[in-house]
Amino acid sequence: MRRVAVSVMLALTLIPAAARAQAVPEIPFDSVPNFFKLPPDLNFGEDAGVAINSKGHVFVYTRSNSATGAAYGGAASQLLEFDQTGKFVREIGKNLYAWAFAHAVRVDKDDNIWAVDKGSDMIIKFNPEGHVVMVFGRKKEASDEEAEPWKRNLSPPLPPINGNFRQPTDVAWNAAGDIFISDGYVNSRVAKYDKNGDWVKSFGEPGSGPGQLNTPHSIATDAQGNVYVANRGNVRIEVFDSDGKYLRQIKLDVPLPAGARPAIGNTPATNAPPGTMSPGAPWAVCITPGPNQVLYAADAYPGRIYKVSLDGKILGVLGKAGKQPKQFGWIHEIACPSENELYVAEIINWRVQKLQLHPDRSTK
Repeated sequence: MRRVAVSVMLALTLIPAAARAQAVPEIPFDSVPNFFKLPPDLNFGEDAGVAINSKGHVFVYTRSNSATGAAYGGAASQLLEFDQTGKFVREIGKNLYAWAFAHAVRVDKDDNIWAVDKGSDMIIKFNPEGHVVMVFGRKKEASDEEAEPWKRNLSPPLPPINGNFRQPTDVAWNAAGDIFISDGYVNSRVAKYDKNGDWVKSFGEPGSGPGQLNTPHSIATDAQGNVYVANRGNVRIEVFDSDGKYLRQIKLDVPLPAGARPAIGNTPATNAPPGTMSPGAPWAVCITPGPNQVLYAADAYPGRIYKVSLDGKILGVLGKAGKQPKQFGWIHEIACPSENELYVAEIINWRVQKLQLHPDRSTK
């Protein structure tokens, strides 16, 4: 029996990794043409974030120069609102002190709008009317001698400070209203606050082991309050419960398609160490509303969107890197108001695409 087991294991190791990975269907989809109606004097910049409220209004957090002054360079944050038809409604928080370098926008169950600014290390909660009601973190003062970008990959890493952030990336909530902030490029942890904005704890730490994080880049919660963290540098999604207990991981392990190429830069070597540009490295995660929730995630190379069950089964993939409609240039955030309707914010292509999925047409 032992020889049989060893023989099976040996046979598995001789199978190419691509063949061992899950075989999944391509999901047919369309990109809605010319959805956003921008004013004549307004353009998107690098679109870092997109979110939807209960009325179907779309919020885009874009890296456009919206304020004078800077954190370390030209300020690049504008928060724009569009109605359900794509018509421009307004700009929210124009010239806000926290605007420095846009990273993510989310809308909670009460239609409050939350902006996460990586450049200022701040997370801002706006009410539906567009006024600031809660502030998390603090920007380095312009007069400080240390007013310069954070240094990453220090050894040993900087110790985290409760209530402060170092290049935060995203925000999510559970049913109780607890707030989870992915604190992102430097601290590599998740910060938890209660619904009143009081600090509770942090969980996760820098590293590559189970439950450890390397650039937690996006975050989402399911109906049970479990927290899904796009652990981009470690090329997997980590799942925790609401108390920060590590539960499991999800890997986006799908063979590369023929002719795969990145949106920009050299094609990563097949033997390159795991990292941001690895196939399946999750840049963005989003979980659909109930009752049957699914997770969507996106990578930069080969530039696909993955549809995943909450227990980790990959249900389908769509898209590839490129500049044309239905192609993607570094998807940075996904909004998924329903299982077959997605909004994807792209960095390289300076746009947001509205996608309609047609899984009924899918073939293996």
